[in-house]
Amino acid sequence: MKLKQSVRHFAAKQALTMPVVGDLAAGKLVDLHTSVFTGKADPDRADEREDHLDGFFDASMDSYVAALEAGYTEAAAREITHVQANFDFYNHGWTEMMEIPPTELDTHYERYQDFFETFEVTIDDPLGTFTPAGGIPEAPSTPERLDDTAHRYAKGGFADDVYVEGPDGELLVGGTDEPDDVAVTDAPGVSDDDV
Repeated sequence: MKLKQSVRHFAAKQALTMPVVGDLAAGKLVDLHTSVFTGKADPDRADEREDHLDGFFDASMDSYVAALEAGYTEAAAREITHVQANFDFYNHGWTEMMEIPPTELDTHYERYQDFFETFEVTIDDPLGTFTPAGGIPEAPSTPERLDDTAHRYAKGGFADDVYVEGPDGELLVGGTDEPDDVAVTDAPGVSDDDV
């Protein structure tokens, strides 16, 4: 998978691992992710997926923090959550929202197999032990889309490692090093600028 990485991602990493501030950042990040992916959805289907995506992305914040605590880099921890989301999209037949081709799901799973097995995450159960006690809201599936081989947002060929597009557009394998001058106030939802 190919991700972007900027100082805001490192600020979000700091914020999500802090008390109180973490809740503010998580809420904003959930809103941002839901907005991005409903924007990729079939417009006739976007609204009916919103509550499900909110619940899914909220649970994936815990997955991100657990990956950081397990020693994964910021980019790899974030990629783990995106892979989980792509498992969910695939399971629902929401292929127009996928970032990776369905043929690469197994390869991405295998790269993070140790983490996924620890938390009982599978392609069929993308949240594993991160599933909240009450579950997350359901949304209608579109299984007929699984037969469609055109996936407009899926980018193949990035399944063997973490690929990050740096601030200058350069493609970096593994991501960038965390800058020394990251301010938690640069995280989404933390400063007044994001409210």
